[in-house]
Amino acid sequence: MEHEVFVPVPAERLRAALADPAQVARALPGFQQDAGTEPVAGRLKLRVGGHTITYRGTLRVTAREDGGYAVEGDATEARGSGTVTLALTLGLRETDGASTLRFGGTATADGRIAELPADAVDAAAVRLLERWAENLGAEAAADEPPAAATVFETEIPPPGLAGVDSVNGSADADDLDDVDADDVDDIDEVDAVEAVAGFPDPGVPPAEAAHARRTMIGRSAEEVDHAPPRGRYAPVPAPQTVARDNALRWAAPAAALAVASAIVVGRALRRRR
Repeated sequence: MEHEVFVPVPAERLRAALADPAQVARALPGFQQDAGTEPVAGRLKLRVGGHTITYRGTLRVTAREDGGYAVEGDATEARGSGTVTLALTLGLRETDGASTLRFGGTATADGRIAELPADAVDAAAVRLLERWAENLGAEAAADEPPAAATVFETEIPPPGLAGVDSVNGSADADDLDDVDADDVDDIDEVDAVEAVAGFPDPGVPPAEAAHARRTMIGRSAEEVDHAPPRGRYAPVPAPQTVARDNALRWAAPAAALAVASAIVVGRALRRRR
């Protein structure tokens, strides 16, 4: 069997990942390491077609003198007597800043996997190698240190934010030590001038708020909710008819004067007769 997989990771980073058994174990899909065993020793679930076979075994990756690697594995079915023996050679070459892994070798198996179609077994083996190579490249890329930022990638704050630190109060202790007592007196004088000029003190509540607070003390929540609003939100009273009140105000005295005049005139006429 021969197969190649392209991995977008430099060859040096990929070699470092192959030399670390822990990364090799994490990159193997479907692998679960047994507690207290070697890094690449445990259970592997392999899906072939519509069947899933679980193997228990070990895997070893050793470097060779020619720059390649030898991959050897032995496994036994977890629920059966079938076995698998793996002997692969792994070649690594650099391709335009990336890497290409070339697999070659043989594998012998018996048991349940030997009863399945050969095409399905080959497809499952190729899929397992491709996913293992991709995961191994991701492990190598995660361990790669970030590249240093160039001059063009450096973030430059806008000029208007140059004094934000001093405004927010993040000055150094040495800057605070440079403050003189005369400067503190000047600050007090500025506060006094602002008070004389009529600027309201932010710490003193407005008169309306104080009045509202005094009127709500000792009253129940229902009374406060149903109390009529005051201040600027108070309802405007309806205009009064001033003209009608003035007419009624002068009508009564005029009627009384007319009645008194009639009585006086009547008595005068009676005396003449």
